[in-house]
Amino acid sequence: MAPPLVSVLIPAFNHERYVLRCLDSVLEDPYPAKELIVIDDGSTDRTGARIADWVAAHCMDIPIEYVQREHRGIAATLNELAARANGEFLRPGASDDYLLPGGLDAQVRYLLEHPHKVAVIGDSMVVDGDGHKLQDSGMCDLHGADKSLYRTDDGIRRAVIRQWAIGGPVVLIRKRALDTADRWSEGLRIEDWDLFLRLAARGMLGFVDVHVCAYRLHGSNVSKTRHKGTRIANLTESRQVATFRASLFEEPYRTLLRAQSHYIDAKISFLERRPWPLLCHLAAYLALVVRARLPSAGPRAEGT
Repeated sequence: MAPPLVSVLIPAFNHERYVLRCLDSVLEDPYPAKELIVIDDGSTDRTGARIADWVAAHCMDIPIEYVQREHRGIAATLNELAARANGEFLRPGASDDYLLPGGLDAQVRYLLEHPHKVAVIGDSMVVDGDGHKLQDSGMCDLHGADKSLYRTDDGIRRAVIRQWAIGGPVVLIRKRALDTADRWSEGLRIEDWDLFLRLAARGMLGFVDVHVCAYRLHGSNVSKTRHKGTRIANLTESRQVATFRASLFEEPYRTLLRAQSHYIDAKISFLERRPWPLLCHLAAYLALVVRARLPSAGPRAEGT
């Protein structure tokens, strides 16, 4: 059988230093059936020019579609990329990260073997701005995740709710899922957590313990900012996502997501130096976590 087509989607924005490594990695991955779709989301540096030169040099090596337009944000760009894709599977990337060889094949094989799954995530290697390895596992070393949780649907739900440990663009998703309701929520900066919550709630998210990309840490990472105001804004949005998506889950996961909302509020209170709300939110968080662990709180784990 011919391998299914994978559409590699690259939303690019102000990454002139890194974007060529990102594009080269798509060619270097040995998976044979792939296309590349890139949108320059209104970059103000030389990102667009670098992409154009690369496309001119490699347009005969792989099917490529390249679009330059005004800035619309990451979620809108991902949705447009998905709409332009022809592949059965979509591999969203990031213009400052890069694919690792073998990742596409491992994720495609997983989804072919698990037709009830809509998406599969993998692990990442963490590198610095110059491409030097900082950590072997984005999930374990950067985020302190327990990979054993990702072996069951129950564990995936708990991990996605309680400890966001997805380092870099590590998901492969069926295009038919995005042809319906599972699109990226435009206007959000935490669009990936929102999408994975929706998938995990329905048991449609799987995991392969394979390094599928290199996640680059540098001074402009949105999720790693030290700016207090930006951190509070990101946390506030995360709390809103948790509150809004709680209704998708059955117990005990709904209670866990309510607990996570209080934990996020505690972080906000800490940054705002409000000790009394901090203590109240921590108390509510602990109480809800205990409630979620009661034997009658929910269903048994399912296997992936």
